[in-house]
Amino acid sequence: MLRIAEEIVHIMHNDYAGCLDKKGWDSSDAFLEKVQQGNNLSSKEFLALVDDYLLDFKDQHLYMVADGKSVERPRTRGFSVRRYEDRLYITKVDSDNRLVPGMHFISVGGFSIRELREKHHRLLSENHPERENWSPILFQYEEGVVIDSKGNQQQITFRLFDKTPYVPEYSIRRLDEGPLLLTFTDFMNPDAIANLIEKHKDLLDTVDQWIIDVRVNNGGSDASYFPLIPYLMTEEGVELQNLDETMLFNCTEASSDRAVEVLKKDLEAVEDGHFRDVLRIFEREWTRHRGEGFVEFDFGDVVENTFVKGYRSPSQIIVLSDKMCGSAGDSFVEHVKKSSKVTVIGRATMGLNDYANLVPQSWDGYTLMYPTSRLSRIDKGEGMTGVGITPHVHISWTPDHSTCDPDLERALDILGRRAGGQDRNRESRCEVSELL
Repeated sequence: MLRIAEEIVHIMHNDYAGCLDKKGWDSSDAFLEKVQQGNNLSSKEFLALVDDYLLDFKDQHLYMVADGKSVERPRTRGFSVRRYEDRLYITKVDSDNRLVPGMHFISVGGFSIRELREKHHRLLSENHPERENWSPILFQYEEGVVIDSKGNQQQITFRLFDKTPYVPEYSIRRLDEGPLLLTFTDFMNPDAIANLIEKHKDLLDTVDQWIIDVRVNNGGSDASYFPLIPYLMTEEGVELQNLDETMLFNCTEASSDRAVEVLKKDLEAVEDGHFRDVLRIFEREWTRHRGEGFVEFDFGDVVENTFVKGYRSPSQIIVLSDKMCGSAGDSFVEHVKKSSKVTVIGRATMGLNDYANLVPQSWDGYTLMYPTSRLSRIDKGEGMTGVGITPHVHISWTPDHSTCDPDLERALDILGRRAGGQDRNRESRCEVSELL
């Protein structure tokens, strides 16, 4: 574990895309000392030390996972929460059937939510309650006091459950109100997304109003949503690239070798022609610039024209965004905001792409994922870290989001597809959410 820890420090000081920007931010000596002094550290304890060290770099695109056979299976508390004022509202229940969305915690581990916020400020480093991630904090405590919708209060002892395997959703369907609802929980499978678009081509070509839900989007590749782009742009055309911005890749020998290895595997698994072209360009550029440090890649072969002319239909598109949308999801929202046909509503995205294009370094049982590219907007103080890509229309997260879907309702209002407009009642909000 000490050897792995030393290699992690080396990667962060040399191969990581933020190694120059964040020089001196980390306490590497203290980290290595803790690992060295830890007698017979368990995998869980070691990962906790690594996670704490990586927090120094303030980069949510940077993480370590345990993937060995001897490592404990991923576990969860069985529910998710989001803070509103001094309460933690349950937003989703996966396994713990004692709880339902809408209940809220007023304390955890004997601490009030305000006290926990102060105690764990290093983990909760976001600038707004809507952006905080409380999952790692819930793992540190064994009980909490919860209140149900009738005001009944009870103390519950937390349980651990095996994490439910993630199943991506790529779907297109027509709502009763008329618009299409497209949902993408990631952009990781270009073949599946391309096939979905082809399967529903008649609907996509004829329905004039769309709602695209990327509020939960776990990223992937920008090339995966390429088939959608012409639908989302105007007939007059939109320039997708920020011509004043550059992306530099830290092409150390180690990162180049890691990147090329991954790209070769991806090429074996992907059929989509455009996506394969993109992968080949990446492979060529990593190989060409191996050992050169920070350089700009030449993507001219596949993105020689970033001015995209779109279709007449659809003429009106709403994109739903939120904090759980990151990486390629960030890019998608940033790109579609450039089109006058699109209105983005909800909350700002995760904002991961200041440092992006992750590569893995694996050891027996562990894998570190770290970014290899940086955007020049960082140098102008215009980065997206901690800010995200902001929507055109911000909808504050409230406890109503735990049981209903105010975002979808607002989208339908903007499209003029709901009777009553703003004069809706609570029951109508819940009826709309059941459509999902």
